[in-house]
Amino acid sequence: MNKSKTVIDVRTPAEFKGGNAAGSINIPLNEIPNRLEELKQMTEPIILCCASGNRSGQAAQFLQKKGIQCENGGSWLNVNFELQQN
Repeated sequence: MNKSKTVIDVRTPAEFKGGNAAGSINIPLNEIPNRLEELKQMTEPIILCCASGNRSGQAAQFLQKKGIQCENGGSWLNVNFELQQN
């Protein structure tokens, strides 16, 4: 995983405060549609993560349909591990 990617955690703010991938940004899943312009300005590809990969998968599908280059990174723990390997 390249460090020039943007990592977005789509969990709730409370979940995010409990632990998150280094350098990740918290944008809860329900806020994704309202923050499209902000997301379009971010460094692509965007890596999305959550607790299990379910919510980040939903966000990835939505953003891909909007033309944003992104992928589902799954669990934030996996994303954090991958970031530390590079």
